[in-house]
Amino acid sequence: MLRFTDEHEWLRLDGEVATVGITAHAAEQLGDLVFVELPKVGARLTKGEAAAVVESVKAASDVYAPLSGEVTEVNEAALSDPASVGADPQGAGWLYRLKLDDVSAMDALMDEAAYAAFAK
Repeated sequence: MLRFTDEHEWLRLDGEVATVGITAHAAEQLGDLVFVELPKVGARLTKGEAAAVVESVKAASDVYAPLSGEVTEVNEAALSDPASVGADPQGAGWLYRLKLDDVSAMDALMDEAAYAAFAK
């Protein structure tokens, strides 16, 4: 299941763990990424709080926690090669994995069709 936020993050659920990243739309708006800062494994995130930072030659942007939970993994490749996030934002450019406090909260997020309409 793929879901989206109005802050341009995506989530892909696998059991109780969601993989989180920025959308292709966000990556396109940012341009070439030169720096990525990710949360620490074990960090507790609350929905809506700044969880990560992506920086391009144009601007730095916070990436917000789409839902509450605990960070279980970060994408080390994104740290060493920030451009990979922009090159494949909804694939190899994922940012972190979050064990959700409430999996059913995913239902409140946008599906692909709703996000596509929102991002226009």
